[in-house]
Amino acid sequence: MKISVVIPVYRGEYFLWELFERLNNSISQITKDFEIILVNDHSPQKDWEVIKQICEKDKRVKGINLSKNFGQHRAIAAGLDHATGDWVVVMDCDLQDKPEEIIKLYNKTKEGYDIVFGRRYKRQDKFIKKLGSKLFYKLFNYFTNSHFDNTIANFSISKKIVIDNLKRYNEQTKFFPVFSTSMGFNIGFADIEHAKREEGKSSYNFKKLLMLALNIIVSHSNKPLRVSIFLGAFISAMSFIIALYVLIKYIFFGIPVEGWASLMLSIWFLGGLTFAFMGVIGLYLGKIFDETKARPIYIVKEIIN
Repeated sequence: MKISVVIPVYRGEYFLWELFERLNNSISQITKDFEIILVNDHSPQKDWEVIKQICEKDKRVKGINLSKNFGQHRAIAAGLDHATGDWVVVMDCDLQDKPEEIIKLYNKTKEGYDIVFGRRYKRQDKFIKKLGSKLFYKLFNYFTNSHFDNTIANFSISKKIVIDNLKRYNEQTKFFPVFSTSMGFNIGFADIEHAKREEGKSSYNFKKLLMLALNIIVSHSNKPLRVSIFLGAFISAMSFIIALYVLIKYIFFGIPVEGWASLMLSIWFLGGLTFAFMGVIGLYLGKIFDETKARPIYIVKEIIN
């Protein structure tokens, strides 16, 4: 049996050596036949120099250097394309995903699961990040009819057959947990310890999480279009009822029609909604445009081992 560990690397210069040593110690308890795939997502730090040093020390470590910053989930896709293991672990590089917890994930697979995700029952993140993550999943779950929560991230172990089928997903917008859970394989969860981030800060701020949620929702669901249809129908029905009410007052009770200010506000309100709905349609058209171009989701500049 061989295990592959895929790790997207961004601003991980100060973690990589410790990550390598702890991975070596942890996975060796399961099998001596493993590989570690470090994908440098064009980090502004000296990540690639450190990766090259690790690759020179241990030939079981593969280094992949992307030509520019393609994003975490595309970097994961690059690593998966080069993974050869019977089981594939995906984790982050900042040591908040503890390498020692891989043993828990692997032991859970013995219960017959094809994929096992780590559940961070006590997240060691700042309040703002946890709040942003909760809002992200609330929004995502509503529009995609999913059931994720903010205790689940990328940290997981999957069978080779899962990864082989995952590679067939060629969409431009990648989101590893969604694709992994959408294929119908048996999914399990294991409670794991989540470590505090010792240095630096996450590259995901609230704005990036919001944009990620928007991109994923538009790529995986047409519910925003249906919501806009229902909202438009509701406003039209309310407008008809109000118009009927005003007309009855004027005909039967002689009450003159007033309200220049309310009329202008209504026009502005409906105009804003119209532009918002056009924007939603524009997002979908933009996604269609991106998909039809069929550009590569990542470009590899250099590979070691």
